[in-house]
Amino acid sequence: MNTPSPHPPTTVRTTCPYCGVGCGILAAIDRQGNATISGDPAHPANFGRLCSKGSALGETLSLDQRLLHPMFRQADGSFARTDWDTALSKIANGLRTIVDRDGPNAIALYLSGQLLTEDYYVANKLMKGFLGSPNVDTNSRLCMASPVAGHRRAFGADVVPGIYRDLDEADLIVLVGSNAAWCHPVLYQRMIAAKNERSTRLVVIDPRRTATADAADLFLPIASGMDTALFCGLLAYLADTHALDDSYIAEYTSGFADALARARAIANDAEAAARATRLDPGEVARFFELFARTERVVTCYSQGVNQSAQGTDKVNAIINTHLATGRIGRPGMGPFSLTGQPNAMGGREVGGLANQLAAHMGFSPGETDRVRRFWNAPRMATGEGLKAVDMFDAIERGTIKALWVMATNPAVSLPRAGAVRAALKKLELFVVSETTLRNDTVEAGAHVLLPAAAWGEKDGTVTNSERRISRQRAFLPRPGEAQPDWWIVSKVAQRLGFGAGFAYRKSAEIFREHAALSAFENDGRRDFDLGDLAALPDDDYDRLDPVMWPVKAGAAPAEVRFFSAGGFFTSDGRGRFIAPEPPRTRVATSDAFPLRLNTGRLRDQWHTMTRSGKSPRLGAHSPEPMVDIHPDDASRMRITDGGFAKVTTPHGSAVLRVCIRSGQQRGSIFAPIHWSQSTAADACVGALAMAETDPFSGQPELKATPARVEPVEFAYRGFALTRDLITLPNATWFARVAVAGGHGLLFATNELPSQWQDLAEKLICGDAERAEYVDLPRGIVRIAALRGGRIEACMFFGPSHNPPAWEVVRALFNSGTVTRRDRRLLLSGQSAEGIAETGPVVCACYTVGLEAIRRAVAEGGAANVADIGRALRAGTNCGSCIPELQAIIERTASAVGSGTAS
Repeated sequence: MNTPSPHPPTTVRTTCPYCGVGCGILAAIDRQGNATISGDPAHPANFGRLCSKGSALGETLSLDQRLLHPMFRQADGSFARTDWDTALSKIANGLRTIVDRDGPNAIALYLSGQLLTEDYYVANKLMKGFLGSPNVDTNSRLCMASPVAGHRRAFGADVVPGIYRDLDEADLIVLVGSNAAWCHPVLYQRMIAAKNERSTRLVVIDPRRTATADAADLFLPIASGMDTALFCGLLAYLADTHALDDSYIAEYTSGFADALARARAIANDAEAAARATRLDPGEVARFFELFARTERVVTCYSQGVNQSAQGTDKVNAIINTHLATGRIGRPGMGPFSLTGQPNAMGGREVGGLANQLAAHMGFSPGETDRVRRFWNAPRMATGEGLKAVDMFDAIERGTIKALWVMATNPAVSLPRAGAVRAALKKLELFVVSETTLRNDTVEAGAHVLLPAAAWGEKDGTVTNSERRISRQRAFLPRPGEAQPDWWIVSKVAQRLGFGAGFAYRKSAEIFREHAALSAFENDGRRDFDLGDLAALPDDDYDRLDPVMWPVKAGAAPAEVRFFSAGGFFTSDGRGRFIAPEPPRTRVATSDAFPLRLNTGRLRDQWHTMTRSGKSPRLGAHSPEPMVDIHPDDASRMRITDGGFAKVTTPHGSAVLRVCIRSGQQRGSIFAPIHWSQSTAADACVGALAMAETDPFSGQPELKATPARVEPVEFAYRGFALTRDLITLPNATWFARVAVAGGHGLLFATNELPSQWQDLAEKLICGDAERAEYVDLPRGIVRIAALRGGRIEACMFFGPSHNPPAWEVVRALFNSGTVTRRDRRLLLSGQSAEGIAETGPVVCACYTVGLEAIRRAVAEGGAANVADIGRALRAGTNCGSCIPELQAIIERTASAVGSGTAS
């Protein structure tokens, strides 16, 4: 796709669509429309660095499986193309009918941190101000709701006090529940740079020993859910060792005595904290002492804290320690929430959560009236709506009858995802705005599909974890009839009779209105203020450089920290200490479910893979859904590394490949969230998760579902490589993998080899020339279809104890013309000169495989990560593979020294 052009490319500055770091990107477009993606050296979030996902964005821009036209579901379940006018009228008429008959609480919107702020703003305005429904929530409820609630309790507003530069200036960085090396790799490399350049200490607190822990000065493998106990113990220790900032507490805060009393009741000292967290007492004491004697401390927390039935209390227990020491809002110190999605922060700014109104306002009578007057809203929602889990429960009960989903896949990502899929089929009106023709939510019964503009085609703003607003700019034409989400919502609003309030022609107009609302009747008691941008001309909006809020009228733009000298947004202007509830387990394990299922992300994939899953590079590192399990648990359950296991919870089951890892805590298993019914068989981890939620934030517990694991045996394993999508028999376990020029399938089965021989001939051969090697008694079937010397498709099948490896065959599939000699290599699966076996990809940024790294160490003399980087470039971009590189170097060097290296 990214072929060189003789013409100078046009370069567009835009922003990455993945995590909340908010990296700047340069998209260079040649005359043929091909895009080359690189980091923007001028963007203050990343200074030119990108992670593996950002680096591979150019591979995700194809139009295969793209939704290009409005579509209706027909009686037989298939979709038929329609026109925009018909689709928009159907939606408007359906919403009007349901609101008139059942009231505004019978309709709902479910949005996404992938939307632009302008999209979010218009959607919220229509629902909360003009249709009168507060039932607007977002998938940010699954990742950031607990920090929002914690911030509002402590600070009086959802404001992150610090900025990224604090990571450069800290002397101690504490990472809690954050695998930043994989999930926020650009920020993590900033932390590692501080560690190398100024001896910043790094403490990692996590039940799992992740890649992030490999560089830690201290790793604390905390018991699941016990973060509150640890930080309560820390608060008590700070008081006992006279490490408090008494003047800050007295002048700027309230509630300290109650918070300290509660902390002492939970964990009165380091010994008590160690008992509660099942940590080594000496290591807990070491952490407490390090925190107490280091002034410049940044504590970063993410999903391991947030995705909990007690996530808000965990956030406030962390914040309490910073308020108590006055370490907030000053260089190199403060609590710092690492945002999950690219515009989760922007969604919070416009009221994207069901318990918020726009511009960081809530549902108090005064705030509701203020927003109503600004919007001239005819039917203003006056109370909070249903949060995500409750929203889908209401759909299941039948009290919500219409749902519009934008840019997210709740049939995969929500807890009890199987029940969610079933509930969606009950809707009277089910609308999905999407970029893809196929995902689990679409297939769960959507009545209307609307083609939304994708990243690279849409234009607007996003806000990252440090409150920095950046432009996402279009650099590709919108294909087919795709439209921005704000345009789609506005057109529905116009058909509902609200034309005057939704006469937007461009995203700049929406942004100006959003900025004006933030400044409307804002006397400084509201944190969110973009008043200086409320009259931004179109040209200046187009050229807007990254800017951090607040951007107040008459004030020069600055990197603002909050609360170093008070100035909180509470009613009395004081920061609030919060007395957390004692940590407890909401749902206990049992003989039937003796383990805890922890879920999360992988290094090279994103959410449900509708974007990242299109990249061959990103699919090469971890191509199959898996479950991590401790060696002792695996031995007890007779589960083998590389085999298969069935993971069962009270809500569902999944069959996953097994990875035995010593860094996994005993009694706990970990499974990634990315696979769905569209991309794998029986591997949707969301379907396993319980729906217990935090009482303050409504965020679900996704880290501690009771589970059991049992071995699953497959007699045969194999793979298929095809130019077109194929479907395997229902009894087959499979995972889809993107490959250059086609599609890959890794599969396992108990079907007989003869049946697979027949299937291969039926699925892939047709009238093509055939190369095959079949040995049915040994269970081997290898069949390839060729046309014009090019592999059109192939299917390899063999016994599970000796499955066919696909790296060499995949290289031949990608290589174009296959010679006669290559055909023999194809059927043997053996490597040859020019097609050396690469092994699994380790560095996704530069597609460097395991075998190349091993050779660089064993034969090339590479002794460290820097040597590997010079020889192969691996580890020199985002750095997220560095822990794995280090482990490979150590294993290979040890094998060479002992004479066992191959």
